[in-house]
Amino acid sequence: MPATLRSLLHRADLHLRLLTGADGGTANGADTGALDAPLSWLHSSDLADPTPFLAAGQGLLTTGTQFDVDTEVAESFADEYVARLRARGVVALGFGTEVVRDGTPAELVAACEQQGLPLFEVPYETSFIAVAQANADAVARDANARNAWALAAQRAISLAAMRPDGLGATIAELSRQLDCWVGLFDVSGRLDRSHPANSTPASSVPASSVPADGVPADAIPAEDLDLLRTESLRLLRAGQRASLPVTTEHHTGFTLQTLGSGGHLSGVLAIANGGALDRAGREVVTAVIALAGLALQQNRELARARGLLRTGLLTMLSVGDPGVVDTTSREVWGPLPAEPVRIAAVDVAHHDLDTVVDLLELWVQDRPGHLFFAVDDALFLCVSADDTAVVEELVTRYDLRAGLSDGASYRYFGRARTEAVQALDRRREGRPGTTEFGDLAREGVLAHLAHVDVDAGAVARAFLAPLRGHDRTAGTELTHTVRTWLEQNCEYDRAAQTLGVHRHTARARIEHAGRLLERDLSVFATRADLWAAFVVDHGPEDVVERRARTPSA
Repeated sequence: MPATLRSLLHRADLHLRLLTGADGGTANGADTGALDAPLSWLHSSDLADPTPFLAAGQGLLTTGTQFDVDTEVAESFADEYVARLRARGVVALGFGTEVVRDGTPAELVAACEQQGLPLFEVPYETSFIAVAQANADAVARDANARNAWALAAQRAISLAAMRPDGLGATIAELSRQLDCWVGLFDVSGRLDRSHPANSTPASSVPASSVPADGVPADAIPAEDLDLLRTESLRLLRAGQRASLPVTTEHHTGFTLQTLGSGGHLSGVLAIANGGALDRAGREVVTAVIALAGLALQQNRELARARGLLRTGLLTMLSVGDPGVVDTTSREVWGPLPAEPVRIAAVDVAHHDLDTVVDLLELWVQDRPGHLFFAVDDALFLCVSADDTAVVEELVTRYDLRAGLSDGASYRYFGRARTEAVQALDRRREGRPGTTEFGDLAREGVLAHLAHVDVDAGAVARAFLAPLRGHDRTAGTELTHTVRTWLEQNCEYDRAAQTLGVHRHTARARIEHAGRLLERDLSVFATRADLWAAFVVDHGPEDVVERRARTPSA
């Protein structure tokens, strides 16, 4: 146990007598807990103001020369003297009697009692050096005991790290050794694990159930967790190893400590230690940080292997082999997102890539079947067409640029990937955010001729997709009709004659096509875009259209 005034008073050979600070009697109004405050050193001085030579947590011994021998002590002088000691953080005052004065001045006793400073009397036969030596011996014994505890705690933590769930066992052992709550926040700011575990929802823990140290038996209050999460994310975004004390509404203090190396942090360790750890405690925490960092590094090596597997599966999806990919994904992460899917290509800086991938891994674990991702020439995300919120959340959180494809089945995954890349290329020209390929298609083909990195054929296919989709499902010939109309200088009579239909039928088809395209076909710019789309697109539909225009058709 640490050296305290109480431990000194228990030394019968010193014959010390407590005047103020006892559990009753003359200690009315005094802070009786001060008897158990750590007493790091005892200093002797008869100066009227010895505080420049003292430090917080120390005690003072005096013979009372500063109070004048032949006169009564002024109450104001005694009050100011004690107030200075209290303000400096002095935890005990010892008065040596029969050296200068016959006893301890009553005014000093009253001032100490009123201001809560423990005052004890040192008899003439007990030297100040004997009192100081007794306290120094107690400090040394406590230091040796703390060192022995630190070694034993580190040994126990090392053994815990060798268990199957090494990281969780290490956190639990640290909690037991420090006798306080310990939690681990992952890179997303989520409380990954804690001990004691938060088995009770934090919001349901009444304030009355929170002990004096702020740690309930099975939960941390919701407000405290929210603040810890916010501060942990702030440390993680800074990207540097750091330690941060945090005071919350219900707790006197937490310590947050980042895990991992600078530039690649793996999480934040939170300790409800009242805001302070001694040297032995810091050594134990340092050991945990090293072991936790090692465990997280091992997890990272495994994550790299999973990343290579993801990249291989992405390639297989791109060449049209979703069956094997889905089987493999189910075994490792869960099923692929349901069709139709949309592909996002995201531009992530190299120094942020590991952090973003860690977050995505957590999201995959939390919602299996809603997200597949892989890193190749960019970061690619595959989500269900009606569930793209994850893309926006990622882009917003890290201030990224992304391109999002149109919906597609896995059979056309390669085309959707190309669309995502082209949308990303356009987004790179502007501010962070997301560009959808559908928006590019609606701009028309001509709008992209100045962008050499954009596949005009893909834009053309997307532009004409509403017409071709309607033709396939309804058995119409809108695509062929529109192209013929354009070839006939947009004259309905000539187009109808070429198609072999009535001119009203040709006009009705063109109007229907305009509604499907959501464009005004009476405008020259729209007609030019349509013509450009037919010129640059050489898909299988064009072959059918050209055959339809041959004389033998």
